[in-house]
Amino acid sequence: MRATLFVLGSAVAFGAMAMPVAAQDVGDIQIKGFVTGVLPDGEINEVEVDTIGLPAGSQTSATDSYVPTIAIEYFVMPNISLETICCVTPHDVRGEGALAGADLIDNAIILPATVTAKYHFDVGAIKPYLGAGPAYFFIFGEDVGRGASGLGVTDVDLSDELGFALQAGLDVTLNERGLGLSIDAKRYFVGTTATFNAGSVTALQTEHNLDPWVVSAGLAYRF
Repeated sequence: MRATLFVLGSAVAFGAMAMPVAAQDVGDIQIKGFVTGVLPDGEINEVEVDTIGLPAGSQTSATDSYVPTIAIEYFVMPNISLETICCVTPHDVRGEGALAGADLIDNAIILPATVTAKYHFDVGAIKPYLGAGPAYFFIFGEDVGRGASGLGVTDVDLSDELGFALQAGLDVTLNERGLGLSIDAKRYFVGTTATFNAGSVTALQTEHNLDPWVVSAGLAYRF
C-alpha cells in the first residue's frame, strides 16, 4: 500500500514531463494544511552492544502515527519551488519475533526537519511534481516501555540523525482564487541508534531503520 501510493504519484509526475511547464510566478507562496500518516519501519539492522542476551529472532517495529501538518512552499522559478513542513509525530517501539508483544519504547516524538526542492509540471488543472532534499530527525521525549523496564532498563535514548527524502504528489486547482487540493507522498531514508541504559551502564545498543513513508492529503492556498 505504501509503495503503491508513491509509485502512482511518481508515474503521474514522470508521465507529465512531456507536458508544458506550469505558469507559476516567481515569488508565489503556497501553504498547505494536511492530514498526514507517518508510517515508519523501525526494524533492527545491527546490534552493537548486548549485555541482556537478546534471544535469536528478536526484532522490532515502530507504530504508525496520524497527525495534522502544514507545508510552506516558495517558488524560486516558475516551475521550481522550495518546501518545508511542520509537524511532530509520536511513535512507540514494539517487539517482534522473539520479542513479540514487548513494549520497548513509549512516546518517542519525532520532528522531521525537511527541505525539498520540487519540480512542477502542468496538466491543466492538475499539476504533478517531484521533489527531493535533506531531512534531519530530532527525536525526543522517549520513555522506557514496560517490556524493557522488566529487563532492568532505566533509561532509553534514540539518536538524532541526518537523512534524505524523495517526494511526489499532485496539486489540483479548485478555483481561480488560489484554492487547491494537494496529495503528497514522501519516502525518507534515515536511521537511528537506540541506547538502553541500566543505571550508568549501556545494557543494549541497536541500529534501526526508520525509513518512514509520509502520506498526506489536504487543501492548499497559493498567493
